[in-house]
Amino acid sequence: MDGEQRRGGFRTFFLGGLVGASAALAAINRRRRLQRRRTRPRGLAAFESAPCYLELLDHEHEGSEAQSGS
Repeated sequence: MDGEQRRGGFRTFFLGGLVGASAALAAINRRRRLQRRRTRPRGLAAFESAPCYLELLDHEHEGSEAQSGS
């Protein structure tokens, strides 16, 4: 009986360690995602810095110069 209790205790210790390690890895991964998210512009600033929007502004600017130059 003593051997079975030891085995059960070891199994519980092993599973607890496994759960703890996975929780630590999840916390590290979450922290990395939050740091990555903070460096990106948000809201309208993200839209205004998009390459497609900048290209549209260039086209509109060229069009207004052509109309005023004629």
